Amino acid sequence: MALARLIAVPLGALWRLYLELGLIWKGVIGVLVVGLAALYVYFIWQTQVWTNFNPDYPAKYAYEKAQTPGEPVGGAAQPQPAPEDTTALPGAVNGNAQAQQPAPAAAKTCARSAIAEVTADLTDFNVNQNAWISSMILYKAGFFGLSWDRTPFFDNKASFQRGINAAVRRTAIELVDSLGRLRGTSQIDSDLQKARGNLQFAEDSWYFGLSPFGPKTPTPSYYRAAIRDLRAFNKRLEDCQAVFDARADNLIQYVDRIANDLGSTSAILKDRAENFHAGWFDTRADDRFWFAYGQLYAYYGLLRAAHSDFRGVLAEKHLDGLWDTMEQQLRAALNMQPWIVSNGSEDALFTPSHLTTMGFHILRVRSNLVDIRQVLER
Repeated sequence: MALARLIAVPLGALWRLYLELGLIWKGVIGVLVVGLAALYVYFIWQTQVWTNFNPDYPAKYAYEKAQTPGEPVGGAAQPQPAPEDTTALPGAVNGNAQAQQPAPAAAKTCARSAIAEVTADLTDFNVNQNAWISSMILYKAGFFGLSWDRTPFFDNKASFQRGINAAVRRTAIELVDSLGRLRGTSQIDSDLQKARGNLQFAEDSWYFGLSPFGPKTPTPSYYRAAIRDLRAFNKRLEDCQAVFDARADNLIQYVDRIANDLGSTSAILKDRAENFHAGWFDTRADDRFWFAYGQLYAYYGLLRAAHSDFRGVLAEKHLDGLWDTMEQQLRAALNMQPWIVSNGSEDALFTPSHLTTMGFHILRVRSNLVDIRQVLER
């Protein structure tokens, strides 16, 4: 009753003030209120509807037919041999002059990178198929000034998107530093370098900001530019004009970076699970959980793509079975989709610890990555 009175009294006063205003002011305020209401409807819709969310999304890529990126595609058309000389036949002189000319060689086609393709598609999923929540003005405004991350409302999708983006950023760095160039002394690929820079842009930039003060380019514009850069790299790779260095030491480095990322995320989950036991009422447990889920969601597709791009290395090291097991564990972790995230103690009867369970899945995947690295180093 006291809470209802606390809300009703100021609203009643504002309503009485509104009735005393002139017609023009009523119209201006009415337009503002309707516009704000429309913004909130759009905001709520975008945070609750996850368009094209599908833990089995890697199945749409034809990895079983893949070749090492940058290598000529098998079965490409070859130049046709010249036809037999038939100049002795009457009336065939002019025709033979044209027939003896060799057919033009077919354009050379090379294999694309599955890692670059999945990286671009995950970013497209974040900013084109869905709205990028973290830079929306109402998300930045929070709940009466309180960050949405500190509330149990409207922050799950934003945390999930940031988890995907963390994996995408890591992959973009590896593409620039090692995968998209030959050794450490070769030239950095310009498209990959631009993509990396665009993906490193702040996640919460809107059209206007206070620090620094002035107009800004919103975050989704940079990420859309990164999509174009990644796809431009893959197009050049398909035209045999770019490099993808599918060596064992590059795969070791990529696997090691992912293992480090997952180790950091497991530490974040452990800290929250050990130091807070509010059960269903822990307002920060959900954003920790969904960030970790987003990371695993992205790395599931990216590691499936790495299986394709490094198919030769994995076959040489007899690692296909261990890699398949790691992928299966990643997919098993994505089965966790609680409606409300609970952070109870580990032995709680009615309040499960979803953070501890997610941390268990992450450490299983990380353990497999460490095993894979050890085999690759032999």
